[in-house]
Amino acid sequence: MESLLHNPYFATAAYFTVSGLAMVLFLAIFELVTRYRVWDELKRGNMAVAMATGGKIFGIANIFRYSIQAHLSLGEALIWGTFGFFLLLSAYFIFEFMTPTFNVDQEIAKDNRAIGFIAMVLSIGFSYIIGASLPR
Repeated sequence: MESLLHNPYFATAAYFTVSGLAMVLFLAIFELVTRYRVWDELKRGNMAVAMATGGKIFGIANIFRYSIQAHLSLGEALIWGTFGFFLLLSAYFIFEFMTPTFNVDQEIAKDNRAIGFIAMVLSIGFSYIIGASLPR
C-alpha cells in the first residue's frame, strides 16, 4: 500500500477517500450527541443548524488537512485526525458546559442564529488550534 502512495494520483484519491469517509462517520457521531436531528432541521431551513454543522464540517476537514500535511503515512494521518476530532468533540461539550444559563442544542434547534454562529466559529477556531498542536 505504501508504494502505491508514491503515485500522486493514487495518494490524492486515497487521502480524499479516507478523509471523506472519516468525515461522514464523525458527522454521524456529532448527530448522535446533539439533541436535534441535523438533516431534519436543515430541510426546515434552520440556519443556526446550518452554521453549526458547517463549522463542524470545516473543523473536521481542517484537522485532517493539518494531519495529512504533518504525517508521512495514511494510517498516521487517520489516527491523528481521529484524535483531533475527539478533541473537537470535547470542545463542543465544553461549550455546552460553559453556558449554564441556556442549552446550546435547544437554542440551535430553535434557530437561534447567534448561538449557531458562535458554535460555527468555535468549531473553526478550535480546529486551527488542534491542527497546529498535532505532532509532526
